[in-house]
Amino acid sequence: MPVKMSEGGPCYYSVLGLCKQASDSEIRDAYRKLALKWHPDRWLKDQVAAGQAKRQFQQIQEAYSVLSDKGKKIIYDAGMLGFLGDDDDKGFCDFMQEMVLMMENVRSKVISYFCLMKDHQCLC
Repeated sequence: MPVKMSEGGPCYYSVLGLCKQASDSEIRDAYRKLALKWHPDRWLKDQVAAGQAKRQFQQIQEAYSVLSDKGKKIIYDAGMLGFLGDDDDKGFCDFMQEMVLMMENVRSKVISYFCLMKDHQCLC
């Protein structure tokens, strides 16, 4: 069962069959392969399979549209994509990216601080 990043659906990485550390070219290659496999035009003769193919193809397109956009990918990886709507402007997306980067910076400083404190306690 695919890992879920949000209540809205399966993990976009799982949809494309990738790990979270996938490169841009791996994301693009996985998208192309799956888009060809599940394109609804390839399933016109089998109406039952055509419905499933259409849903699968839409999921693949949605996953690629997020993971191929650096800004959206950062926000998605932080688990905050649900805060963006389809009509959100670029300014808000930039703001969210900046917030995510600031949170990651603070997190790394907190971790460094606790590691330093742990090492200090061991020396006393």
